[in-house]
Amino acid sequence: MDSIYRSTTGKELIRRWCLDQLAAWPVPHERTTVTAKGAPTHIVLAGAGATTVVFVPGTNFNAAASLPLATALVAAGYRVLLVDVPGQPGLSSGERGLSGGRLSWYGAWLNEVIERTSSEPVTVMGHSFGAAIALSSDCPRIERLVLVSPGGLTRLRLTPAVLAASAAWFLRPTPTRSTRLLRAMLAPGRPPRQELVNWMTLVARHSRSSGAPGTATLPARSIPRLVLTGEHDVFLPPRRLGPAVHAALGAELGVISEAGHLLVEERPEYLSTLLEIPGQPAPDAPTG
Repeated sequence: MDSIYRSTTGKELIRRWCLDQLAAWPVPHERTTVTAKGAPTHIVLAGAGATTVVFVPGTNFNAAASLPLATALVAAGYRVLLVDVPGQPGLSSGERGLSGGRLSWYGAWLNEVIERTSSEPVTVMGHSFGAAIALSSDCPRIERLVLVSPGGLTRLRLTPAVLAASAAWFLRPTPTRSTRLLRAMLAPGRPPRQELVNWMTLVARHSRSSGAPGTATLPARSIPRLVLTGEHDVFLPPRRLGPAVHAALGAELGVISEAGHLLVEERPEYLSTLLEIPGQPAPDAPTG
């Protein structure tokens, strides 16, 4: 099976970036690897709260790129499991085509991850592609979902400006082009972290990005869900995502002001306050 990495050297550079970020993270944590659906899966465990939160990141992101959110969740008193999704750049399996393009495969993968890492009920927070994975899981240990800018419910909006920024970043990656792409994914006027600029440059130089996640098939079991997006989400604007959330989930979409698609990056502390109130729209902005 093909690798997502363009070379062995590139794979090692990405691995080293992740390990360096985790080594420098001041929050006490452990790293482990489990096998789920036959795929080696890297997990970071932090915090010691009574409630376990499993975070599933979006396309091209992983645990090491999600440390501001992890820090906020631990500070809020949660036990946190950060997973690197197989088939995405990071410390899990780098094989292409593991899922055969099926979200159901990833849903079953997440089931196994949860079963191997927690004997108690968990809350799953997923971002973008990670939220589509969370929606596709029917693990009985999931007691609530927090879905941030969720994929799997409607097609992404791809504006000419985003397509141009994405193409430039992918074809000739530089820090300047990574910054341009990240700025499109953030609220207007918000600069990206330098660590993310470096990460996205590495990703474009040394790995092959995946496409849109497709449509999620929801499990039969009813699970309380809180669904959020940023008011400036370039891929899933509220006017597009809101009707899809209502139609598929029977839920209202919470719209977070002054935030874009990378809501987990922009408002980590705010997200950490919402985990005990699933099913309610975000209180700081109107729903869409």
